[in-house]
Amino acid sequence: MGDDTTDDRSGDTTGDSTGPPMRLEFAALSDVGRVRKDNQDSGYAGPWVLTVCDGVGGAARGDIASATAVQQLRKLDERPGGDMLAQVAGALHRAHDRIAELVEEDPNLNGTSTTATVALFDGTRVAIGHVGDSRAYLYREGALSQLTKDHTFVQSLIDEGRITEEESRVHPHRNLILKAVDGIHETEPDLFFVDLAPGDRLFLCSDGACGVLDDTHLADILSTGTPDFAVVELVRASLEAGSSDNVTCLVADVLESDTAGVGDAVAPDLTPLLVGAAADLPRRSRGAAGSLFRGHRSGDTGELEPVPAEIPVGAPGYAIPNDPIDPEVARYAPRPPRRFAWLKRLAVLVVLIGLLWAAAGAAYAWTQRQYYVGEHDGHVTIYRGVDASLPGLTMNRPYEESNISLDRLHEIDARAVREGIESNSLDDARRTLAKLGEEQTPCPEESDEAPTKTPAPTEKPSATPPGGGGGGTGGGSEGEVSGTDSDSRTSNVTGGSVTGGGPVQQDSVMDAAKAASDSAVRAGASVGSTTARTDVGHSAVRADCD
Repeated sequence: MGDDTTDDRSGDTTGDSTGPPMRLEFAALSDVGRVRKDNQDSGYAGPWVLTVCDGVGGAARGDIASATAVQQLRKLDERPGGDMLAQVAGALHRAHDRIAELVEEDPNLNGTSTTATVALFDGTRVAIGHVGDSRAYLYREGALSQLTKDHTFVQSLIDEGRITEEESRVHPHRNLILKAVDGIHETEPDLFFVDLAPGDRLFLCSDGACGVLDDTHLADILSTGTPDFAVVELVRASLEAGSSDNVTCLVADVLESDTAGVGDAVAPDLTPLLVGAAADLPRRSRGAAGSLFRGHRSGDTGELEPVPAEIPVGAPGYAIPNDPIDPEVARYAPRPPRRFAWLKRLAVLVVLIGLLWAAAGAAYAWTQRQYYVGEHDGHVTIYRGVDASLPGLTMNRPYEESNISLDRLHEIDARAVREGIESNSLDDARRTLAKLGEEQTPCPEESDEAPTKTPAPTEKPSATPPGGGGGGTGGGSEGEVSGTDSDSRTSNVTGGSVTGGGPVQQDSVMDAAKAASDSAVRAGASVGSTTARTDVGHSAVRADCD
């Protein structure tokens, strides 16, 4: 299989005068996987140190970050003395500094980083240092326990009780890590001790294995076989489970030391193992590979053959040769610090304001091409704008005011003008104005404003006695009736004695004169009242036409 390394070693160690009570027998294997074009995982297994680093960065060369970290951590591979946790933390900080130096030398590496899980062994216990989402497990007496805690987004959701461990394996953000060794942010690893006993089995892996295999499956594989058999089975199972990432596994058995009290001598064939991107040692050729798999899956072989691509139907054809879409690039941490973020936000704000201003200008220009007919100070007026109102905004203004008064329009037309008559254009509004002018009530003629008053008639009654003639004795004088002004209501009858015709009836003459006077007074009052009413009507019309 392309880019894989495996071997089986036993680290038999002694102290300055006496050997340690326990030793490690270890194996390591790393595989590029079925999708990736290169291996960004690195691993190291030695008598005193086990470490797995998973590079992050995709195009930013995560393989360089993981290999650099492993090269620094492997320097711990000697029997430790003093504060083991301080030694582990110091090695991680040196890896951090070295990555920073590489980024400074080559800016194209900016954004690269790596996870790191390291176990430093002293013969009785291990000091664990951990950053990221690679993991360390302890298999003891049939039970598997996870020693490290992932620094990932989904782990924070698990801690909050929002999702389960099973749900985290299929969560869309399962690859987002929150801590890594990146050369930019200060490394703050988790540091702790784990006491060991003979028969224990240590297991370190990248997320390409633990991300697809649950604890039950891991425990089943770790329960039997040698460390070399275990790492081969773990990688095979991970790939068969659908892992699309690089897969790196380290397994170390804790055994009772065979050389206790002999010293610090190490057998010459106990060569440490480098796997993955950091591999710089040739693999040792094997004899009978089948001897690695005793008592478990006898049909398995000791070496994995190259895995065919097996690209599913519908998958992009460039998945294997080019692999341009790398999920590692989507990981949150670590990332280079954002520069000029405020400037980008300001530019976005300016663009938004410009768009709003342009939209407002276009809307205002449209309103200035709209016209309607309405009322202004009691007269019919053409308005420019829209017949609407908004708080703080003037949507219309008088454009042309006519001399057509609403008081001279019919009630229906006047109501329509008050409500506003929409027009398609200025010419249309002017046509509406002309039509209203034709339908208004006309003003009265000037000659009708001062009608002539008719004076009251005056009657002058006269009476000639019937049958009057001469022939009377003593000579007769001519009879005469004279009437004065009707208002004095008096009559004087002068005459002598009437002869030949009978006596003059004075009372009848007086009654006739009085009746004629009353009729003349009533006729004058009627004419005066009619004249007054006509004057009032003409005054109202003149007020509307002024």
